[in-house]
Amino acid sequence: TDTVPFKTVLFHGIVRDANGVKMSKSLGNGIDPLVEIEKYGADALRFTLATGNSPGNDMRYKPERVEASRNFANKIWNAARFIRMNLESTEGIPLSANLAIEDKWVLSKFNTLVQEVTENLDKFELGLAVSKLYDFIWDIFCDWYIEIAKSRLSMEKTYADVARGVLLYVFTGVLKLLHPFMPFITEEIWQSLPHSGEAIMVSDWPVYTEELSFKAEEEEFEKVMEVIRAIRNRRSEMNVPPSRKAKVYIVTNFEDSFKSGIPYVCKLASASEVTVSKTEAEGLEDAIRVVTDSATVYMPMNELVDFEAELARLEKEMEAALKDKNFYESKLNNEGFVAKAPAAVVEKQRDLLAKTLDRIALLNDSIAKLSK
Repeated sequence: TDTVPFKTVLFHGIVRDANGVKMSKSLGNGIDPLVEIEKYGADALRFTLATGNSPGNDMRYKPERVEASRNFANKIWNAARFIRMNLESTEGIPLSANLAIEDKWVLSKFNTLVQEVTENLDKFELGLAVSKLYDFIWDIFCDWYIEIAKSRLSMEKTYADVARGVLLYVFTGVLKLLHPFMPFITEEIWQSLPHSGEAIMVSDWPVYTEELSFKAEEEEFEKVMEVIRAIRNRRSEMNVPPSRKAKVYIVTNFEDSFKSGIPYVCKLASASEVTVSKTEAEGLEDAIRVVTDSATVYMPMNELVDFEAELARLEKEMEAALKDKNFYESKLNNEGFVAKAPAAVVEKQRDLLAKTLDRIALLNDSIAKLSK
């Protein structure tokens, strides 16, 4: 036709099997995409292939990765269901001017996402774009903002509608950004939400705007998030169940930020009560201490731990550890075993004994502290 057939051509790496071997009929290690689509869904397969796409590199095809993409699709469905359940009408809700700090945080994060994903797609950096979308949807939007919004949706209508407007704005925008990678689920959900236009495929692409850039509020709210994460991690290390509430004392130079974040610390960090101050309160010498870049957090030990139950658990664990110790020692004291067993087997028993002795020492220390 004497015309250039393509203006732009993208070369991607080879899709190899799980062992890194090139797929071929003779080896019988190929994947039938129709079978995989039937099993996991077309969007999950597309998303997986886009996720593994990085210039100059081949990718390994593993069913576990497609399963993870299917789980991601389920996460999006659940978010859509939650939003639909909490919309009081089929009409859209505009963004309010009276945004709370968490609203500004998620809008600012989304605004940055729009800018970065658009730039990545312009440069054909598909893997980077998909990775950023995954992190935003799963962590920022679902695990944080939706959880925060749940308590607001039960409040007075005017306040609740602000959260509804943000949920709808961010979620519909994310669906547009995700549409090139997961076209079927995004179109299906789009049609079930209040929107303008006939289809997501022909709707306007999101555009970065300075009006939704709230860097100061973003930084401020992330100080609170960092404290919540730190408290959760510490409680997890101590095997404290979320149902067990404890007082939280926050010592910080950012009093205003943390005072506005008290409801979120209570809800998301299992706090029964939160006190924010610039100076440390008295009587916290034996409290559990957690330190972040912007605050030091204290939690009274007696509110986190049921001492009698914890002591019983430690003593039971000690009993099992002593049995293990006796078992390994009896093996290593058996001259016949040491002489006849392979050196590697004997060495492994010595390693297990050493680890068991370390565990006994730690248990003794914990029991001593609780017995005071």
